[in-house]
Amino acid sequence: MPLRIRLLPLLCSLILAGCALPNGLHTEGQTLDVANLHSENTLKGNTLSTAGWPTSDWWNSLGDPQLDILIRQALRSSPDLQVADARARQASATVLAAEADRMPTLDANAGITRERLSAVDDPTGQGKRYATLRTLSANFDYSFDLWGGQRAAWEAAVGRANASEVDRQAARLTLSADVARAYNTLGQAWAMQDLAQKDLERTRTMLNLASKRLSAGLDSKFQYQQTESLEASAEASLTDARQQVRAAGIRLAVLLGQGPDRAASLPRPGLIAPAAVSLPPTLPAELLGRRPDLVAARWRVEAATKDIKASRTAFYPNINLTAAAGTKSLLGDAFFGAPSRYFSIGPALSLPIFDGGRRRADLAGSNADYDLAVAQYNQSLVAALGDIGDAITRLDSLDIQIRQQMRARDIANDSWGNAMQRYSAGVGNYLDALSVEQQLIQAERQLAALNADRTDTAILLMQALGGGFHSSVSSNAAQNVAMNQAH
Repeated sequence: MPLRIRLLPLLCSLILAGCALPNGLHTEGQTLDVANLHSENTLKGNTLSTAGWPTSDWWNSLGDPQLDILIRQALRSSPDLQVADARARQASATVLAAEADRMPTLDANAGITRERLSAVDDPTGQGKRYATLRTLSANFDYSFDLWGGQRAAWEAAVGRANASEVDRQAARLTLSADVARAYNTLGQAWAMQDLAQKDLERTRTMLNLASKRLSAGLDSKFQYQQTESLEASAEASLTDARQQVRAAGIRLAVLLGQGPDRAASLPRPGLIAPAAVSLPPTLPAELLGRRPDLVAARWRVEAATKDIKASRTAFYPNINLTAAAGTKSLLGDAFFGAPSRYFSIGPALSLPIFDGGRRRADLAGSNADYDLAVAQYNQSLVAALGDIGDAITRLDSLDIQIRQQMRARDIANDSWGNAMQRYSAGVGNYLDALSVEQQLIQAERQLAALNADRTDTAILLMQALGGGFHSSVSSNAAQNVAMNQAH
């Protein structure tokens, strides 16, 4: 059998494999229905209110007017927001480029060329002649969007631009929450510094009493030296607490978009426990329009849907119209005369037959991008409900722990007072006073940490609830509005 006959099946297989057909390519991702993500038991027992959503200035509920000033300063000057703004502008430029691809093009060209003809180029064969070519032309090109592929590409760009715009809101929410949390951390550092100062004062009080008891022969040198060691440790703890204040201030200054020296002029936080957070009665359903990350993720799913449509239209035939007109003349000819004028016009039909699988690869990539967008949306939705549930249950637990720890602190404080009275009167035991002091230190530090944790958790809950963001229209409606405005 001749070689060309034996290779014919292989050749046919390669042709069929490379034919531009979209058969067999499809998406697999499916968006989750928020109604199927149950949260009833987690929300049960919590206060529900139609006004439960955070306001745009939600941080004012934390009770410190200085925080409002700092957050507004961060929103003006933070590099993080500048990055988000630049990305939104990039996405807007992509929309303009996609819109330009749908429009016809018209170009004009003019030129003049002076040349000396050689004997080879001269039609007379003499050479040594000079010629000047003058040209003026206009070119027109338009591709008919028969199947809507270019429009779909533009709609996809609009969707991504809308997602980038919502990302700006998400960045503002994240920044304001980060500033509030850093401010709360700074407040906790100050509280720990105060406790370290009180511990040092108590230790010095014990040291004075120990010195008197040593002089009176009531305590040994060993017990006095133990108290001296405690004073040194308390001084070291105070030094560390002051460093923690400086470090927390520097972290806050960075979020404000300023240098570390700004930390020295930061006001001492006066945060108080935030008011009880009321939850909206239709939390899961309305969350889709309240969380900017969910709104942006939904826009990207819709943009990926349009990308698939644009990729599919590449398999279909299309018509392109080109036209050109102008004039050309040599020196001495009439530039606008009839012999110099020309024009051309003609439609062209394109039909993809064989491309080695390039179009199928593009469509497969668009399908995969859609599946990825759906998976990321589902991931964000599940995480959002999880964040809210975790914050709610944690707040409930922290409220109980704070009440319990306040009682423990009060008992330890009373015990410390009694122990010091007995110790100063010479009837108490040194080890008892030392033990009670350690209990008081631990109780005070745990209470300060719990209060800071409660404020931090309340901030996280308000962030998880969208932080005042509200998408007043559905994704489809918003897309239609954006497209109408673009026209």
